[in-house]
Amino acid sequence: MGYKSLAECVQDLEQNGHLIRVKEEVDPYLEMAAIHMRVYDVEGPALYFENIKGSKFPAVSNLFGTLERSKFMFRDSLDHIKKLVDVKMDPMSVVKKPFHYIGSSMTALGALPWKKKSNAPILYGRTTISELPQIVNWPMDGGAFVTMPQVYTEDADKPGVMHSNLGMYRIQLSGNDYIPDKEIGLHYQLHRGIGVHQAKANALGQPLKVSIFVGGPPSHPLSAVMPLPEGLSEMIFAGALGNRRFRYFYDDEGFCISSDADFVITGTVYPNENKPEGPFGDHIGYYSLVHPFPLMKVHRVYHRENPIWSFTVVGRPPQEDTSFGALIHEITGSAIPQEINGLHAVHAVDAAGVHPLLFAIGSERYTPYQNVERPQELLTIANQILGKNQLSLAKYLFISSYADNPELDIHDVVGFMSHILERIDWTRDVHFQTNTTIDTLDYSGDGLNAGSKVVFAAVGGRKYKLANELTANLDLPQPFQGAKLALPGVMVVDGKSFTSYEQEQSVIETWTRTIDKDKLNGIRLIVLVDDAGFAADTVNNFVWVTFTRSNPSHDTYGVDSFTEFKHWGCRGPLIIDARNKPHHAPPLIKDEAVERRVDQLGAKGGSLHGVI
Repeated sequence: MGYKSLAECVQDLEQNGHLIRVKEEVDPYLEMAAIHMRVYDVEGPALYFENIKGSKFPAVSNLFGTLERSKFMFRDSLDHIKKLVDVKMDPMSVVKKPFHYIGSSMTALGALPWKKKSNAPILYGRTTISELPQIVNWPMDGGAFVTMPQVYTEDADKPGVMHSNLGMYRIQLSGNDYIPDKEIGLHYQLHRGIGVHQAKANALGQPLKVSIFVGGPPSHPLSAVMPLPEGLSEMIFAGALGNRRFRYFYDDEGFCISSDADFVITGTVYPNENKPEGPFGDHIGYYSLVHPFPLMKVHRVYHRENPIWSFTVVGRPPQEDTSFGALIHEITGSAIPQEINGLHAVHAVDAAGVHPLLFAIGSERYTPYQNVERPQELLTIANQILGKNQLSLAKYLFISSYADNPELDIHDVVGFMSHILERIDWTRDVHFQTNTTIDTLDYSGDGLNAGSKVVFAAVGGRKYKLANELTANLDLPQPFQGAKLALPGVMVVDGKSFTSYEQEQSVIETWTRTIDKDKLNGIRLIVLVDDAGFAADTVNNFVWVTFTRSNPSHDTYGVDSFTEFKHWGCRGPLIIDARNKPHHAPPLIKDEAVERRVDQLGAKGGSLHGVI
C-alpha cells in the first residue's frame, strides 16, 4: 500500500484486524518489551501503546511480527519489488522477458527520491531526547535504546542520497556517560556502510553528519535492513516497495531529513570521539557488553504532528527480526546464490542467533572424470560465502553437495545436519580459519570481533548410519557422564563446569582417550554442555547452546584426534565444548515481576485478553 505515514499504516492494520490498542498505562522500562514478546510468541497482532509512562508520544511494535501481516502491508507492491530485485541481479532478464518486467520498470522509475521541503510533515515540531519513549528491553541494559531506527549517512566523496547509506544500527539514548539530551551512542559492525562513511570523514578530519529516522511508512525501516544489490539505493527501494517516493530535504544545518518520518534526530560524529555503549540484550540471546563506540552529538529532534514511536525487541530468536528475515527472503529469493558461482542455497540459522551458524548447498563439478568423492568446489564456494557481507560473520558453515540430494532443505535443521553427519569424514573435511574476525556481538572468541571459523564440507553417498537412541549400557567416564540424544547421531553430555582452557584441554583430551568407542556406534558428534536436558529438549535449544557458546578453534576436540601437516582431524566422533566460559556474556533472563504484570493485561477486561 502507498502509505503516506506510519499513522495510515496503523489505521489500515487496525481496520483489518491486524492491530490492537493497549490502553492501560505501560512502563517503558521492561514492561513494553515483555508485552511485545508475549504477543509475538503467539503470532499475535501489531501493538499500539496509547499511554506510555513518562512520555507524551504513543508507540507501535510488532508491525512485521508475522509474514502474513508484512505481505498485507505491501500487498500492492510485493510482486513488483521482487522483479525489481531480480533485474538488479540479472539485467539480461529484461532483454529475455521485456513484458514480464515492464510494470516493475515503471515502479523503479516512479520511485526515485523526491527532494521536497514545502509542507513537509516532519517540520511540525521539535522535542528532546528525554521526551521520547525511554524503552528498555532487558534488566541489564545500559539505558534506553532506539531499536527500529533508520540511520542515514552520506559518502564524503559522493554526497547526495543516491550514494548514501540507510542502515539499522542500534542507538543508545540514555545511560552510561552520555550527557542527557546532548549525546547519544551509535553501535555498528565493522562491515557496515556507515563505517565506510565515517572512515572517509575521519580521513578528511571532518565530522560525519548523521540523521536518524524513526517511523514513517513501513517500507522505510524495511529498506534499512534489506541486503540490496550493489547500486540499488535504499531510497529507491523504499519508494518502490511503498508505492510512494522517498521524500527528503536538507535543513539549514545541512542534515538530510526524511519528510515522512515520525521523528528525526540529527547530530554529528567527530573523529576519534567515543564513549562506552551498552550493555544491550542482543539477538544472539546474550548481552553485548560495554565497549567504546562512536559518540553522536545531538543537534535537533524533529517530529511530525501526532507522531508514533516505532520499536521492536531484540533477544534470543525467534523475535520480530526473524519475521523481518522471512520477508527479506520472500523478496530477494535466490539473490545471494546468483552472486556466488555454484551456490544453490544458503541459510543463516535463526535459532542459533543467525550469525553463528550457516547451512549451504553448492555444486561439486570439479574433475568429474576422476570420480573422487571429496569436497573440492565446495571449499571454494565456502571461502566466498565467508567473505560475503553479513555472511562473513558466521563461525560454523556446514556445506553439502547439491548432487547428493537435490531435495535437501536448508531450513530443516535435523534433516540437513543428518545429511552432513551421514557423509562427512572428520579426518579430512574439517577446515579452520583461526585468529580472524567474528560478529561484534559474539563473545565466544578471545576478544571483541575476534575468534575463528570452521567449514564442515560433506560430499558423496551415505557412509555412516546415525544412532536414533543411545546404547542402553552407555557408561561414560568422569567427568562428563550425563548424556542425552539431541538429534540423530548427536549426543549432548553434561558434567563438570568449565574452569579455564589451560585445565580443560587436558581434561577433555584425557576423557576422549578413556571413552569406549564401541559404545558410541552411530554417534558422530558429541557436544559438552552445562545442562544436557535443556540442550536436548528442543532443536532450537540445541543449536542455540552449541553454536553460540563455542569458538571453533578453541572448543573443537575429537575422539582419536591428530594433526598432520597442520591439518587437524579425528577418527572418532567430533566434540564441541559448548559450556559457558568465564569470558562469555550473560544470557538474557526475563524479570518475573514484570511478567506477572503482563499476565494481568491478558486477564478478563485487559487489553490483551484473548491474545495472550
